[in-house]
Amino acid sequence: MDRILYSGTKNASSWAFRAWLALKEAGVEFEEEIVDIRRPQRFANLNRIAEFSPPAAVPVLVDGGTVIFDSLAIMEYANDLGGDKLLPQDKIQRARARSFMAWQHAGLSSLCPRLSFESAFYPDKRAMTFDERHQCAHVYDAWEQQLSNSGGPYLFNHVSLADLALVPSVMRLTTHTPDLDPWPLVKAWASELLSRQTVQEWLKVANEKPIVRLPDYMP
Repeated sequence: MDRILYSGTKNASSWAFRAWLALKEAGVEFEEEIVDIRRPQRFANLNRIAEFSPPAAVPVLVDGGTVIFDSLAIMEYANDLGGDKLLPQDKIQRARARSFMAWQHAGLSSLCPRLSFESAFYPDKRAMTFDERHQCAHVYDAWEQQLSNSGGPYLFNHVSLADLALVPSVMRLTTHTPDLDPWPLVKAWASELLSRQTVQEWLKVANEKPIVRLPDYMP
């Protein structure tokens, strides 16, 4: 196999999760090489990645002699390889889906920064702060509206790159939200999304890993 995805520690690498999901959902064959991004081995391991990928980060997809870095680029490439089935065919809806992907890529990681992807796996989750609840409500409202527009069960009827890009954020936010009843469509979508076979395949491994505790989790 000439196609290798350099992925990351499964309960700590949300960006690799997105790229991996897109490849799996698109039906693209690849080998996976796990890069341990936990400290202290993180730095030596990413220095090795820097030898062939400018950002020195995971995920990285090496396809033959081509290096594709950044999760968003890998997701788009996976969709191309898989016959363009993970984006809406309508141009307007396609642009709308990419808007959700770009929002995740550029902004949602800074939303509730103490509620990292790692924290989704903590058995003893803390309550959200007032500000975190306010931030989450804004995002849930946007998701609820899109699901209402599409008719569900996914953001654009069928599962798309937009849904897959949001899986880690859905995990870290909804696992800290005890009551999703004000957003019934989001509640159903999150359940549908997280029960997908590909997501469960990743999480089975992730849940077996030692928990990665981050020092800034508590407010």
